Amino acid sequence: MDEIIVRNSGWITIPEIKDGFDGIISVVEETRHIPFKIKRVYYIYNLMNHARVLRGKHAHKRLEQALFCISGSCDVVLNDGKNMQVVSLKEPNTGIYLGPRLWHVMHNFRNNCILLVFASDFFKERDYIRDFDAFLRYIKTHRR
Repeated sequence: MDEIIVRNSGWITIPEIKDGFDGIISVVEETRHIPFKIKRVYYIYNLMNHARVLRGKHAHKRLEQALFCISGSCDVVLNDGKNMQVVSLKEPNTGIYLGPRLWHVMHNFRNNCILLVFASDFFKERDYIRDFDAFLRYIKTHRR
């Protein structure tokens, strides 16, 4: 696992409980494994045109998320306005924390990818920044 250099992000590893021939179970608990209270869970799957699909392509003003590829794999481009990095999600128990003010794009979906997302709030369109130039302007005036 490469070190993440982009601000407002980081690796999350959840425990794996190996149950012999009966498989593996991983359990996620809010504020224990996920660094925020979870208000929304969704997943992305059945990506028919997986070689060309780009998901995300936005940032959030306040929302926090945790992404896990629970099947298959994908790459995530992270950009905090100064640093850009591509990370690969390929282990079902290793995900990535996406904090606020972080541009992200998911792509290169492979092997029937299922991307599971935990979010800190309900869907609010006003929290989205969907234009990259607007994102760059926003973070210049909203640095913490």
